[in-house]
Amino acid sequence: MKHLKIGYLQQHNVADVKTNMQRLADGVRDLAKRGAELVVLQELHNSLYFCQVEDVDNFDLAEPIPGPSTDFYGALARECNVVIVTSLFERRAPGLYHNTAVVMERDGSIAGKYRKMHIPDDPAYYEKFYFTPGDLGFCPIQTSVGKLGVLVCWDQWYPEAARLMALQGAELLIYPTAIGYAASDTEDEQQRQREAWTTVQRGHAVANGLPVVSVNRVGFEPDPSKQTPGIEFWGSSMVVGPQGEMLYRSAPDAEDSVIVEVDLAHSEDVRRWWPFLRDRRIDMYGEIIKRFID
Repeated sequence: MKHLKIGYLQQHNVADVKTNMQRLADGVRDLAKRGAELVVLQELHNSLYFCQVEDVDNFDLAEPIPGPSTDFYGALARECNVVIVTSLFERRAPGLYHNTAVVMERDGSIAGKYRKMHIPDDPAYYEKFYFTPGDLGFCPIQTSVGKLGVLVCWDQWYPEAARLMALQGAELLIYPTAIGYAASDTEDEQQRQREAWTTVQRGHAVANGLPVVSVNRVGFEPDPSKQTPGIEFWGSSMVVGPQGEMLYRSAPDAEDSVIVEVDLAHSEDVRRWWPFLRDRRIDMYGEIIKRFID
């Protein structure tokens, strides 16, 4: 049996980056004391979700990798003897930026990184203004706690991304996330969207026979441009088992710090019972690479 104690922090953010980072560090230390071996943080956790507006000054938030944040979270991982999944605004070169997840190993080194592949562009989610689509592929990151299929937010709607991680040996899928309600939507529509978001990730777990960890931010963040009422992030971070079972789900409106123990070896049992990978018709999927089939 391969049990892994997974911790995550569902937090609200403030405008001051140092305050956000310090609160995260305090949370990671607490989770480590409680026995966490792997800690997952939410998307772009160092700052407010700046993509609500298109503002060139926000590029000042970006930094190189390695850089100050990887130094900070690397030292924290080493201090706490945990693996940490971070989510950073990467400055790769002048004018070239990515939304990048970086995994810090227990010894403080960088185990690997993943650049977000699917980039949204919607009102209050103007990510195409900031981020170049990733070019590292869908490659799991090997760590001392297992092989992690790390993806980011908008990636979580795409079955192809989850499947490619699974086919390369990922032992669990991880999604740092920043998603919330549009104030203009009705309460019923808001709940349909939140439940769709939950359902699709449970589907990835079932289809691939893998646990899924999704960590969202929570709380209200105003739109600096005042063109929209802002975003109420819906929290609801979750850990899902390989049959889609909900192992834990946070509240939609409160911070949370939790540890969930997952049996990674159970995925082998599930894949024996439901041999989806065995029965794939790989000889018939060639057209999947087309944008649309006329």
